[in-house]
Amino acid sequence: MAEKSNYEMIFCIINSGFSETVMDAAREAGARGGTVIRARGTAGKEAEELFKITVHPDKEVIMILVPKEIKDKVLSAIYHSAGMNTAGQGIAFSMAVNKTVGLQW
Repeated sequence: MAEKSNYEMIFCIINSGFSETVMDAAREAGARGGTVIRARGTAGKEAEELFKITVHPDKEVIMILVPKEIKDKVLSAIYHSAGMNTAGQGIAFSMAVNKTVGLQW
């Protein structure tokens, strides 16, 4: 029998320099913290033309582990503070977490 976790991992990919905006919104929605990884986007001119946006190659990836019960609230907060219609041009999504150790919420 597979073990089930009560957590979800939220990933947010955002223009460099906006990770604090994401984390402030996530904390207000109940998240406790996250991990920021520097990254570089690979979207080209085709993506800029298709989505009618300017793509900045320097990115940050924010990983936030949250209880399933607050996942939607955290995703909504991130969208409103740092979504595609903001200077951060962030996208966010969540993935199920199968198992965790060492966590107490």
